[in-house]
Amino acid sequence: MEWVDSIVERIVDMPVWAAWVAIVLGTFVSEDLTCVAAGLAAATGRISGLDAIGAAALGIWLGDLGLYLAGKFIGKPALARAPLRWFVHEEGVQQSAQWFKSKGSVVILLGRFVPGTRLPTYFAAGLLEVGFWRFSGYALLAVAIWAPLLGLGAMWLGREILPWIELYETWGLVLLAGALALYFVALKFIVPAFTWRGRRMIVSRWRRMTRWEFWPPWMFYPPVLAYVAWLACKHRSLSVFTAVNPGVPAGGFIGESKLDILRHLESTPEFLVRSRALPAALDLERRVATVSEFLAVTGLDYPVVLKPNAGQRGSGVAVVRNVSEVREYLERIRVDCLVQEYAPGEEFGVFYYRRPSEPQGHVFSITRKVFPKVRGDGRRTLEELILADARAVCMAKLYLEKNAERLAHVPRLGEDVQLVEIGNHCRGTIFLDGCSLVTPELEAAFERISRGFEGFYFGRYDVRARSAADLQRGEHFKVIELNGATSEATHIYDPAFPLLGAWGVLFRQWSLLFEIAVENRRRGAPVVGVGELVHALFRYRASARSHPT
Repeated sequence: MEWVDSIVERIVDMPVWAAWVAIVLGTFVSEDLTCVAAGLAAATGRISGLDAIGAAALGIWLGDLGLYLAGKFIGKPALARAPLRWFVHEEGVQQSAQWFKSKGSVVILLGRFVPGTRLPTYFAAGLLEVGFWRFSGYALLAVAIWAPLLGLGAMWLGREILPWIELYETWGLVLLAGALALYFVALKFIVPAFTWRGRRMIVSRWRRMTRWEFWPPWMFYPPVLAYVAWLACKHRSLSVFTAVNPGVPAGGFIGESKLDILRHLESTPEFLVRSRALPAALDLERRVATVSEFLAVTGLDYPVVLKPNAGQRGSGVAVVRNVSEVREYLERIRVDCLVQEYAPGEEFGVFYYRRPSEPQGHVFSITRKVFPKVRGDGRRTLEELILADARAVCMAKLYLEKNAERLAHVPRLGEDVQLVEIGNHCRGTIFLDGCSLVTPELEAAFERISRGFEGFYFGRYDVRARSAADLQRGEHFKVIELNGATSEATHIYDPAFPLLGAWGVLFRQWSLLFEIAVENRRRGAPVVGVGELVHALFRYRASARSHPT
């Protein structure tokens, strides 16, 4: 390479001190090629190998320190300012810092030997506040290995080393990625296959990949998002859907207060669970006392439900059975939450909508929520029963985590063990299509409840009923939650429901949402701007990090 040749020619004609300066400066342009040039210059005998390679090592080390200091003094303050503070939160930074604290030494050393990783690794070390002396020491150790390796290699091999350097810089990262992929396959599939438990966990992963109801959002939602984008273009507004429920902030897009929404339903108290706010501004003892006061005033007893006031998809919801569990929960949550009456019975999701110009609403969907159980045989442990069950194995990782304290227990013959108690699909509950449960009496009950909430037209009620028959008669059920614009007709997660059918239901649901929202907009309902929605989303993401799991 011409650049390497020019460096060599200049170095050999310079005084030693000038050669040192040139080599150090050269490393700021290309660390590896400067090391090679230093080695080639030393091979001429006109500069010692110690001087040439020592200067290259010094320049590389100074460059590493520069990246570290840039992360510390530029990267860290940038995280506190928009737009980075919208995406990166202090808790996430602290978690990364803890990880770097335990693994950073290896990462710093590897960063020196893997092309393409040095800049982000060393910048991150400064950003995550790895100690200066610790970083500089490990960086110096890595340079003390790397610089002589290249410099001495160039002295012995001459220019023949250059193709190898080019090959290394081109394929080094690819080879490392391939090695890590092989390691991952071995760790996740080959090694576990030697045990029955490992084989069942492989089955769990396979079924989650091949059954669409378990797909992560990034796999399932792209067609739905594309359809929503088309609807937004059709109606010439990206956020018109926020007008679907004028009585709910942003139509119930995200972060709405659960307690405020329940208060709008107080015109039908016979259908409503009792709730009370637990503001984050109160100290721990006061919040624990508030729960006790709630029980005393309402005449209720444990269990009760604790949940974030602005949670989503069941995050942070817990059923607690004594004051110790209340205290443990509230010690871990740092956002406004609420205590709620526990309603026994079966759980259902009832999706209701009404066009503003129509006199009567409709039930669009009903979901039966089945809390999964395994049946004991008097021989196998709970862990073995979960892994052996054809359905439970699909969610084995979650069930094993939720029941960690009793996995070694051997249930009696015929004993049913319930695995979860929160009615959310992503938290392990089985969803079944209950649309056949719709009756005129059921629709009349939800029409009466919904009419009592001025400005509500579209959303899903989560309810508990003594039985499906009671729900069909429109009696003996309690609303535990009401969700707005981003609700789903969750009956689609029935294991027998086809993927294309699920997408079709969601297309119909979003089409109805836009129709209702556009009609409300014509009637004067406000539309929340896109910028405000984005800020609401980031605020929710920040608060969600404070939810206990």
